[in-house]
Amino acid sequence: VRGNGKIIQELEAVFHGAGWRVIKVVWGREWDHLLAADHEGVLIRRMGEALDGDYQKYAVESGAYVREQFFNADPRLARLVEHLTDEDLRRLRRGGHDFRKVYAAYASACQESQKPVVILAKTVKGWTLGEGAEGRNVAHQAKKLSVDEIKTFRDRLNLDIPDDQLEDPPFLSFGEKSPVYEYLVERRRALGGFVPRRTSTAVGLPSPKVESFQKFFEGSGEQEASTTGAFGRMLAQVLNDPALGKRIVPIIPDEARTFGLDSLFRRYGIYSSKGQLYEPVDAAMLLYYREAKDGQVLEEGICEAGAMASVTAAGTAYATHGEPMVPIYMFYSQFGFQRTGDQIWAFGDQRGRGFLMGATAGRTTLNGEGLQHEDGHSPILASTHPRCVTYDPAYAYEIAFIFQAGLERMVTQQEDIFYYVTLQNEAYAMPPLPGPMESVRQGVLDGLYRVRPAQGGGALRAQLLGSGSILREVLRAADLLAQWGVAADVWSATSYGELRRDALECERWSRLHPTAPARVPKVASILAGAEGPVVAATDYMKALPEMVVRWVPGLVPLGTDGFGRSDTRPALRRHFEVDAECVVIATLMALAERGQVPRTLVADAIATLGVDPEKLDPVAA
Repeated sequence: VRGNGKIIQELEAVFHGAGWRVIKVVWGREWDHLLAADHEGVLIRRMGEALDGDYQKYAVESGAYVREQFFNADPRLARLVEHLTDEDLRRLRRGGHDFRKVYAAYASACQESQKPVVILAKTVKGWTLGEGAEGRNVAHQAKKLSVDEIKTFRDRLNLDIPDDQLEDPPFLSFGEKSPVYEYLVERRRALGGFVPRRTSTAVGLPSPKVESFQKFFEGSGEQEASTTGAFGRMLAQVLNDPALGKRIVPIIPDEARTFGLDSLFRRYGIYSSKGQLYEPVDAAMLLYYREAKDGQVLEEGICEAGAMASVTAAGTAYATHGEPMVPIYMFYSQFGFQRTGDQIWAFGDQRGRGFLMGATAGRTTLNGEGLQHEDGHSPILASTHPRCVTYDPAYAYEIAFIFQAGLERMVTQQEDIFYYVTLQNEAYAMPPLPGPMESVRQGVLDGLYRVRPAQGGGALRAQLLGSGSILREVLRAADLLAQWGVAADVWSATSYGELRRDALECERWSRLHPTAPARVPKVASILAGAEGPVVAATDYMKALPEMVVRWVPGLVPLGTDGFGRSDTRPALRRHFEVDAECVVIATLMALAERGQVPRTLVADAIATLGVDPEKLDPVAA
């Protein structure tokens, strides 16, 4: 802590101001008779004057130093301790090292029923470790105790260990009939056993069948919709499910209307422990802002940390309360793994289950927000989490497959995983399934499937991979490539993370089973036989498609490395070189490097498509 202050006072003010009860354990019982004799309050005043840095110094100096610097500051204090030796002064403990004081604090805290309690216990760093470490900043580096330090430790704690056993100290044990043994056993039983263990009594629940999402497989016709809007309709449908609906916990850290979820207000309500004590400004509207004691939506205000705490509570309720719940947390994608990444990591470590929906995702898709919101890296951050299943879908039917599979895995099959799914706010017509439902579904879940075969019979072939909103740029690039005689297959890459995870699993299995036929990663199997170079465009950093480059030799990644900027979507996509025209140039250049087209053709295409070859590198912008 800072030596110039008094951290215990600062913390007391913070917790007390927040409505907590504060119990401070500052001084050990050796101080009690001195405080009782301090009729003028001189000792209390001196304690308040000394700073944290002073107290650390007292902890490492002799009793004579403590007498001179602390008690001799006032003649009345000096007289108060004149009957004590320097060694007595050296042994005046802080309260956090007095077992009885700490016990009394906990006992008092357990009696409180009206408010939360915090115990602030003052301690000395490295206490009982001897003069070489006690109270000193080097205590953190103490890795092994010398015999003298072990002896100090034994004496300070009054342990019954003879000197001849200090070289190899024994474990302490207590007779089975001793009060200490009986107390420890009783406490362990009350706490659930002798070895910490995690119990879960929840059982699998039925989840919606894939067929129940049929309307999302049919496309939206000429009506445009964003993937955020499409998911909002899926959420409303699942909330209405008779078996699962009451276990869905929608969580929004901002205004729910941002994500088009105001339709949930009237029917499900926003949870408030006090109900609604005011008339909302939009009370006359059909979808007014309705708070209720039985509300199902958690709207946390602009507090991602609080929202993530609610996610953790709901996502682990299957184990802590035996009640499986499904948190569905919708947030600005930039403010998820980047802002509350530690909480998300802890959530997975606690085997939390649920959906993190990174809305308004993509570095070029939420235009006009610049650095504040333009997220170009969340799927990469999500891929570092071993229990996170990550997808970047482009179409409503892709989200439906992902959502249904996630519910089945987490609710029915009881898998300890959670999902991160990006959602965009760009509206466009949602197409119907491009093939048989089961094959498309499998491709979406695997992470890669062909969304449109090559058009025409050009002699040159190429494979174009797109994700999220950029898939539409890739489709447009395939149309443009026809002008140069290139027939391109277009693939939707819904999850490079899942493709990489599968490929690594195949590699590991093959390495550990050298005499068996090697397993083929899905990404290599899916693209087997595909002709021409592979160009992958994403609204995220190039590192995302590069996750699979080892199994897709020659893959050309196009991504949005660099800082976000405020501009229109077309301008941003040209700036980051992920628009259709830049995909065309990358494809033609890949063909030129194979010797299939002359490099002059690439130069002509650059001029024809209006791409400035001298434009600023977005990474350097």
